[in-house]
Amino acid sequence: MNMLATPARLSTADDDFDAQFKARLHWSADTDAAIEQRVADILADVQQRGDAAVLDYTARFDGLGAAAMAELELTQAELKAAFDGLSAVQRDALQAAARRVRSYHEAQKKASGESWSYRDEDGTLLGQKVTPLDRVGIYVPGGKAAYPSSVLMNAIPAHVAGVGEIIMVVPTPKGEKNALVLAAAYVAGVTRAFTIGGAQAVAALAYGTQTVPKVDKITGPGNAYVASAKKRVFGTVGIDMIAGPSEILVLADGTTPADWVAMDLFSQAEHDELAQSILLCPDAAYIDQVQAAINRLLPQMPRAEIIAKSLTGRGALIHTRSMEEACAISNRIAPEHLEVSSNAPHRWEPLLKHAGAIFLGAYTSESLGDYCAGPNHVLPTSGTARFSSPLGVYDFQKRSSLIEVSEQGAQVLGKIAAELAYGEGLQAHARAAEMRLQTVPEMRMSP
Repeated sequence: MNMLATPARLSTADDDFDAQFKARLHWSADTDAAIEQRVADILADVQQRGDAAVLDYTARFDGLGAAAMAELELTQAELKAAFDGLSAVQRDALQAAARRVRSYHEAQKKASGESWSYRDEDGTLLGQKVTPLDRVGIYVPGGKAAYPSSVLMNAIPAHVAGVGEIIMVVPTPKGEKNALVLAAAYVAGVTRAFTIGGAQAVAALAYGTQTVPKVDKITGPGNAYVASAKKRVFGTVGIDMIAGPSEILVLADGTTPADWVAMDLFSQAEHDELAQSILLCPDAAYIDQVQAAINRLLPQMPRAEIIAKSLTGRGALIHTRSMEEACAISNRIAPEHLEVSSNAPHRWEPLLKHAGAIFLGAYTSESLGDYCAGPNHVLPTSGTARFSSPLGVYDFQKRSSLIEVSEQGAQVLGKIAAELAYGEGLQAHARAAEMRLQTVPEMRMSP
């Protein structure tokens, strides 16, 4: 195979670096207008016709004819049978990954997901009540793109959060079911599962049908139709995020074997042609070594064509003046996956502010985080790590403020609230507060 992958070679010392850098980062999240219209039509149809519309679209798009939705629901017995049918090695790997993901999210729940309250000096109770969502839907890609890890990463934090029902939808084109996906649903505690996908599955979860229950939130990755549908149903239900192409940024000081870094760049480039892999390094000779490793290793990759197009179209090897400058550029990018490939990663970690997940040290490949390290692999992309976070237990919980004002507290707070309410011209607000005062003032007129 004679195939080349030539990531852009940039240097921060170049006068036009900023322009080249911005051009390389640019990616438009705009969805094709035809897709938007098609999705709008599908959502409206499912909202109106329910199961019948879902059955029609499943037959049309997935080639899966069914007379009733019951034929498209996977039973718990089927999920268990899929698990039992795996090899012992696959079962052990799935359960080990699930244990680590569950342990991490249980720790996350203890750290940030518990209710709390306190009483101030006048006896007023203030706090926050944390409760799980009643029902969530998780979308899992199916067919050729089957991701059991996505089942674990979406269902387990929901389960740990205490969600009452977890409804999974997964397309099975032409009836092709992936045993690992079904087994993962069994291990992760999915309540119900349907073999439906696309915008019609999102619509069924958002609006509910005669068979598919309406959920409170939808999480999980999908294609452009799924992303568009999730955007459109937001407000009717919650969603996790609108994900862009996968990204990896490697900060390297030249101490990690070049082959390791090249393969880490491949690990995201193999997702699709729009995925982005970037290396930032102050050692020009090391960058040459990584490029040589890319050329040598690429022919060995089954998805070499996709990797080559991704690296050539969106990849970059950037020579920086220092590791400090590399960290500053990383913060501008705010990548989904950030590897600190250094023999002193904790020296640089304090300088890093924006990233979906930070992988510290040469032995911490991004792929370990994807599958089994424990933290969630559903991460913000396209620079959204500047203001958003990985999927977590907190995404499956909601918070209610707790306020219990004592009689003594009402004497203090009532005067403050009344004064501010009169200032806003809201007399009923003011009077409601004043009625709790031991000495009730006469009615004031609006200023």
